[in-house]
Amino acid sequence: MDWADELAASVDGPQVVNDSKTPSGTVHVGSLRGPVILDVIARALRARGTTTSLLYGVDDLDPMDAQALLTPDAIEHEMGRPLAHVPDQAGDCHASYARHHAQTFIDTFAGLGIHPDRYYWMSDLYAAGTVDPYIRTALDRAEAVRAIYRRVANVQHPADWHPLQVVCESCAKVGTTIVTRWDGERVFYECRPNLVTWARGCGHAGLVRPFGGRAKLGWNLEWAAQWSIFGVTIEPSGKDLSTAGGSRDRADAIAREVFEREPPLNVPYEFLNIGGRKMSTSKGLGVAAHEIVRVVPPEQLRLLFLRPRPQTAIEFDPSGSDAIPRLFDEFDRLADATAGRPVRGELPAGHESVFRYSLLDPQADVAGIAAAFRPAFGHLALLRQIPGVDIDARIEAEKGAPLTPLEVATLRERAAAADAWLATFAPDKARIAVNRERLPDEAEALASDQRAWLARLAAAALDPNGPPRSGDAWQALIFATATDLGLAAGRAFAALYLAFLGRPNGPRAGWLLASLEASFVVERLRAAAGEPGKETS
Repeated sequence: MDWADELAASVDGPQVVNDSKTPSGTVHVGSLRGPVILDVIARALRARGTTTSLLYGVDDLDPMDAQALLTPDAIEHEMGRPLAHVPDQAGDCHASYARHHAQTFIDTFAGLGIHPDRYYWMSDLYAAGTVDPYIRTALDRAEAVRAIYRRVANVQHPADWHPLQVVCESCAKVGTTIVTRWDGERVFYECRPNLVTWARGCGHAGLVRPFGGRAKLGWNLEWAAQWSIFGVTIEPSGKDLSTAGGSRDRADAIAREVFEREPPLNVPYEFLNIGGRKMSTSKGLGVAAHEIVRVVPPEQLRLLFLRPRPQTAIEFDPSGSDAIPRLFDEFDRLADATAGRPVRGELPAGHESVFRYSLLDPQADVAGIAAAFRPAFGHLALLRQIPGVDIDARIEAEKGAPLTPLEVATLRERAAAADAWLATFAPDKARIAVNRERLPDEAEALASDQRAWLARLAAAALDPNGPPRSGDAWQALIFATATDLGLAAGRAFAALYLAFLGRPNGPRAGWLLASLEASFVVERLRAAAGEPGKETS
């Protein structure tokens, strides 16, 4: 997290950190990257004693342009209307479509330790007249705006184009209107049937005073107006907005040349991808933010966004993969490194800061939290599937001492997360059903070299010092004994899975064995090896 501390050290005076979102549909987990980055910037600034305000806005006067969540009968009527004016398609739980999806997203913030000092809704600001001075300025300087679009983005607007969209007095759509004249108090607009491909205008035309919520600025101008209204000094933005000639470049130029203020510092950040494709709110691609927070605890979810630098894309596909267990493992690895315990693999730059900023409480006892004992997520997910296991007693025995209140709370949180993961995103290989009564019939397929290795593993587990107690220890013993006998690791793991699960694949083998009683593991290994007097099929 050196980047956040470096940014905080590079600025002077009070800071206003801002972000906003267009609630065009169910907001996916990737959209949380911006708010988490904002929160970390605010924390870094405050840690240096800098007076900081954190804002989050909803651009809910934007037009409805995604029909995925609309009922068929609503598509023709609602497409192109302001999101704040579209009825809640999920019922009457919220005042509008925008309020439903934005509030569902915002409700995840507190659980992630994100506490903006202020939320704002653009529909409210327009209705209150807060944006009116900027509408007037933009219309008065329409030629300057057209010149900026030509110079910065190579976008050629007609000489009569004005940077405003009126809410049509006839059909109530805003995405289908265009303004062609401004007399200083009123604009002439047309609601054109074919202005855009995703909505159809009604053909109405008229003169209207464009104030008090009757019209909205184009997105680039609205963005620049937000900066002036709130005095924004820092605003990160996604890669798609930060490309050369893109929305950020246009808004920066508009801020300087039209609204006459310096734009805020940008912190560009990359996307959260699923299968190499950017998650998309309007297209419904990706896991919903409010769904993922039910499975991934907040500190691990913060880590997902904070481990890589903002300019690095994140690949995260929780469905049918071990992405979530790996996230827990990385959190534990950073905790170990912060506590001074040895870890394997390369650590991210500023790993102690990464761990600190992943915690919910900015004032948390980082050293105490890092030093706490926590069960491996994959191991716990296995234990949750084995009938009759006293989870608390088992984890306490693995620690070798009573659990502290923090460790008990962590165990409860992880157990709930493991249950949720198994019920939603876990791949089939993570789900187990160990038949304790008899050797699976599939074990008959074991080859002689696999049986010999299983016997060697059983003998090694009977070490005078006791059998392995952790997944890591079992994993190390599996590899060591397979190497001693010259058995390929893949064949060794397949032998274990056939012996315990009756199939050639499964969860991480070391953790599978660690989740079972050592005496049962040894007995099953010897039975699968075909040693006389042991359980048979």
